[in-house]
Amino acid sequence: MIKNPYSFQAVRVLNFYDETAIDRTYELEWNDPVVLGQFFEVSIPGAGEAPISISDYRDGVLYMTIRKVGRVTDAIFQKEIGGRLYLRGPYGNGFAMDRLKGSAVTVIAGGTGLAPVRGLIERLSLECSDGLELLAGFKSPDDVLFKSTLDRWQERFPVHVTVDHGSDQWKGKTGLVTQYIPDLRLGNGVSRKVIVVGPPIMMKFVTLELMKQGLDESDIIVSFERNMSCGIGKCGHCKIDETYVCLEGPVFAYSKAKHLID
Repeated sequence: MIKNPYSFQAVRVLNFYDETAIDRTYELEWNDPVVLGQFFEVSIPGAGEAPISISDYRDGVLYMTIRKVGRVTDAIFQKEIGGRLYLRGPYGNGFAMDRLKGSAVTVIAGGTGLAPVRGLIERLSLECSDGLELLAGFKSPDDVLFKSTLDRWQERFPVHVTVDHGSDQWKGKTGLVTQYIPDLRLGNGVSRKVIVVGPPIMMKFVTLELMKQGLDESDIIVSFERNMSCGIGKCGHCKIDETYVCLEGPVFAYSKAKHLID
């Protein structure tokens, strides 16, 4: 029997906790294989469905960090511990760990772009923390995700957090992530991969600045989550020229992603 590609699997909510006023991390019961960087279609009957990235996966628990931005996510936020979310997937191409092994890795994330790379950073921090570095930018101190995790990572490898607009209580960096790229460890004759995740305009100027600093485009990897809807290449919402982002992405080599303009 051919499996219905639109069928969902009901998964139990094990726990959840708020990251910001509108961002919440869910822990879901899940025991099937996933690749970090992939995404699921999450459905709520009567509300609809939305593509949600995998934030982390370990020990039979799937982590998703979800921003409350509309009808579907409003319905998700009404779920209590023990309730069910309906998932189909995982879909798309994730981060190929074999491409990262043997290289130092810099991750540059903007806003909720930190969520899809949280699990990847965690893995890399255990395997190659000597060459790992993170630059994360947020709109304001109230928008900073994973505060305790960032503090823990800071003990293992360099972590730079900046906000567009600070406050009297904010003691960290202020400004766009692009202005701090020259301070990163991009040279030193070390083979380095850079992963860029965030809003399209942020990724555009970050990649331009990286190449200005001498990084080859072949060493840049991006997560390009653009207008994904059905997740299986049927609806065409994410299609750019002949590329279906939901099938070939959301993780792309920059050499491919730089042509995905619409």
